Amino acid sequence: MRYAAPTTVDEAVGLLAADADARVFAGATDLIPQIRSGRPEPSVLVDLKRIDRLVGVGESGGTWTVGAATPTSTLTADEAFTGAFPGLSEASGLIGSDQIQNRSSWGGNLCNASPAADSVPALVANAVRAVVAGSNGERTVPVEEIVTGPGQTSLADDEFVVEFQVDTPPAHTADAYLRLIPRTEMDIAVVGAAVRLTMDGGTCTAATVALGAVAPTVVRVPDAEAALVGSTLDDATLEAVAAAASAACNPIDDKRGTIEYRRQVAGVLAKRAATIAAERANA
Repeated sequence: MRYAAPTTVDEAVGLLAADADARVFAGATDLIPQIRSGRPEPSVLVDLKRIDRLVGVGESGGTWTVGAATPTSTLTADEAFTGAFPGLSEASGLIGSDQIQNRSSWGGNLCNASPAADSVPALVANAVRAVVAGSNGERTVPVEEIVTGPGQTSLADDEFVVEFQVDTPPAHTADAYLRLIPRTEMDIAVVGAAVRLTMDGGTCTAATVALGAVAPTVVRVPDAEAALVGSTLDDATLEAVAAAASAACNPIDDKRGTIEYRRQVAGVLAKRAATIAAERANA
C-alpha cells in the first residue's frame, strides 16, 4: 500500500484515474478502523488534507463554501457559521471525540456512507450541494444524491467531493439536529433528526425534515414538512409531525434498537427538533 499527498485537485484525480484500487481519505477516522477490522487495503491511499481548496470555510455572495476535508472542529469553532447553521454545527460536533473532530470532515462523514452519519441529515435539511471532481471535470449535485446505500455512493472510481456549498438562510430561518445514542457520547446514532424551519410572525412558511439511521439512506419526510407549513407548531401539528416521521422509517433490528423502537424515537426527535428550530427562527 502506497501513500500519496497531492496538493492540487487535478493531481488527486490523476492518482485515482491511474489506479481503480486507489482510495481518497480526508481524516481516516473511518478508514483506519475499517482496515484494522480486515477490509482489503487500498493500493494507494490519497490524503486530501494538503489540498488548500479542500480545507477551509467561508462565505461570499450569500453562499457558504466548506472544503470537503475541513475538520469539523473548525466548523464548530466558527461563530459566524454556527450562528447561521446552529443545527448543522451541532451535528458536526457529534462526530466522535474532540480528537477525532480535529480530523473528521463532512466529506468523510458523507462518503463513508453510513446510514447513521450525524452530519448527513443536517446537510440534507439545509439543501447543501456537493462539488465533485473527476476526470471529466467538476459537477455539483445535492448531497442526497451522493449516498446510494450503506457503504455505497454514486461517485465514480476517479471522483471525490471537493467542497460543499450552502446558501445563507433567509431571515427567520433556523435548523436543529438531535440524535439518540445508547451511551452519553461517542456512539452511533439509533436515530438522528434534522429540521429546518422558516417562521413569519409565529407561523411556519417553509420546512424540511430529514431522518438518519432509520433507512439505508437519509429519509426526507414530506408529510411532516406539509404539516408544519402554515402552522404555529401547536400540539396537533407536532403530533402529526411525529406520526409522519415514524411512518417514513424503514429501519432494521440491531443491537442498538428494534424496528418499533426506532420508529417511536424518530417521531419524538422530529417533534423536538422542530420545536427547537422554531424557537431559534423566531428569535
